[in-house]
Amino acid sequence: MKKSNSDTQQKAVVSSADHRPVSLKQLAAYLDLDPATVSVVLNDVPGRSIPPVTRDRIKAAARELNYQPSQLARSLRSRRTLTIGILVPELGEGYHTEVISGIGDQLINAGYFYFTAHHRHRKDLVEDYTRMLISRGAQGIIAIDTALEHPVSVPIVAIAGHRQIAGVTNVVLDHLRAAELTLNHLHALGHRQIAFMRGQTVSCDSDARWLGLVAVAGRLGLEIKPELVVTLDRDMISPELGYPVVQQLLATRQPFTALVAFNDISAIGSVRALRDLNLRVPNDISVIGFDDIKWAAYSRPRLTTIRQPLAEIGRIAAQSLLNLIHGTITPREEIAVEPELIVRESTGPTHVHE
Repeated sequence: MKKSNSDTQQKAVVSSADHRPVSLKQLAAYLDLDPATVSVVLNDVPGRSIPPVTRDRIKAAARELNYQPSQLARSLRSRRTLTIGILVPELGEGYHTEVISGIGDQLINAGYFYFTAHHRHRKDLVEDYTRMLISRGAQGIIAIDTALEHPVSVPIVAIAGHRQIAGVTNVVLDHLRAAELTLNHLHALGHRQIAFMRGQTVSCDSDARWLGLVAVAGRLGLEIKPELVVTLDRDMISPELGYPVVQQLLATRQPFTALVAFNDISAIGSVRALRDLNLRVPNDISVIGFDDIKWAAYSRPRLTTIRQPLAEIGRIAAQSLLNLIHGTITPREEIAVEPELIVRESTGPTHVHE
């Protein structure tokens, strides 16, 4: 007896089930049902009267043949991809990784997936990657330490953005309060001759952090000597960032008893450089960092620093973005996060009479 086309097609489906995905059309042919009926059942479309026995048969066959529905097709129908795009300058241990960890935890709990793109502070890549993430279905964007130029077509939250752009919510640290914690701590220890490290121009936090220090130094009557101010000019996430800064400061022959580093990575490099020059920390020079990355508590000496709750900042940003996507809150221009002074071993009383 000659086999029908339907029988042949069914065998083809069964024989290929272990080797390649079965399409909706193949599954429907195997069941001898209309593809629309199969789609309604597998996508739980409400309002369609399909007998329970047929529903059970379709679901059993889908399991048997390992049918995998197209998530892209579902997303296009519902306009909900459950996907977020993250823009970040670089990937590596420290500030960015801890922030992304908080973002990821929050998105996982909400059932969202995320793509991460690092742009090395290149304006062209910030523009290109933003478009690419949106074109690939990102429902929203989180930009970490990224200089955004204009609004985009999806909700966006910026971490350490500091730019007022229509439709962008900024999650920022209170840098004025951070400056107060930093300089009040050193001032109370007797330090008056203080060296300062400014951040790279590509870092969005650089200006806000510096302006905060200048304002608080003025209140305390602390002189900021130009020869004791250095600016980081390398874009890296290694302690090597702070190493040459100490050589630059000491070359001025201008005495100082404390160093305010731009971040923990540069502070750790500065401590190493001071030790290599037979200067003790904190006996000769106190050093204070910023961020409280995980390394800070395990460096030698353990680093006094200003703690940014990095993972919490990531969670706040992620939840704010989800709220914007779902329309559950009124958009805000800024969400401020409080810093905290963490006193460890790298700062102490000055032993120089001033």
